[in-house]
Amino acid sequence: MTKAAMITVCGRPNVGKSTLTNALVGEKVAIVSNKPQTTRNRITAIVSRGDTQFVLMDTPGFHKPRTRLGDYMVNVVKESVADVDCVLLLVEPIASIGPQEEALIERLKQTGAPAILVINKIDTVDKTRLLEVMAVYAAAYAFDAILPVSALTGDGLDELLDELEKYAEEGPHLFPEDMITDQPERQICAELVREKLLQCLDKEIPHGTAVEVTRFHERDDGIIDLEVTIYCEKDSHKGIIIGKKGAMLKKIGELARTDIEEFMGAKVYLQTWVKVKENWRDSAAQLRNFGFTEL
Repeated sequence: MTKAAMITVCGRPNVGKSTLTNALVGEKVAIVSNKPQTTRNRITAIVSRGDTQFVLMDTPGFHKPRTRLGDYMVNVVKESVADVDCVLLLVEPIASIGPQEEALIERLKQTGAPAILVINKIDTVDKTRLLEVMAVYAAAYAFDAILPVSALTGDGLDELLDELEKYAEEGPHLFPEDMITDQPERQICAELVREKLLQCLDKEIPHGTAVEVTRFHERDDGIIDLEVTIYCEKDSHKGIIIGKKGAMLKKIGELARTDIEEFMGAKVYLQTWVKVKENWRDSAAQLRNFGFTEL
């Protein structure tokens, strides 16, 4: 008897949503960085556990938008907490509720979706402080359960999956058994390049970049030829991304190629270019071109 459950993972930027998603899947399906707003789109990840298939929707960090792209990301979160079997609200182990959490709790009240509070990063605090965090959130909303976890160390993840079993309903699995994400390979390759931009660049520059795979060709011998264009918003940013004598772009390319080869299980020849598209994050046409379409 097979069962399935649709689960939305939401929370403020940098709370560890993608790290949790990757930890539950057991493989990297969502890029991670220590910068906020790393995830821009809803990413579907599939976790198989016995006869149960959990379909996790990793959403962008809920924040106050400053661009059309930001508006799109916030809308993705709002839409994703409706019509699912359960919502996981990830929070930091802090005994106060911030405006992002308040807004998400208000959205939960509107949709009536069953919700579990997941207190992440418990490896960073004294466990005695967790009771206070639990009490603050329990007073704010009637969560079905409150679970402390560490997505980084794996602490509490089995208990979380045990809890999620309660939301699984009898029926066919929604995805094939060997699938771990619905993202096309091209999209994952582009995201891995963008992850390295976030890792290697500072301040606003990486947030103003978009990555497009312009060529993806698998040779007869299994080697993959990959051509990628990195778009940024200013000429000055282009110079920083390329770096002195191309050093920064070379570093980004080498780091990305290593991860792409691991993901694809094949040797990859990666070529990268950098182009300027001014203010693309506020252009409806450009957002559509980069795949940010309305839900």
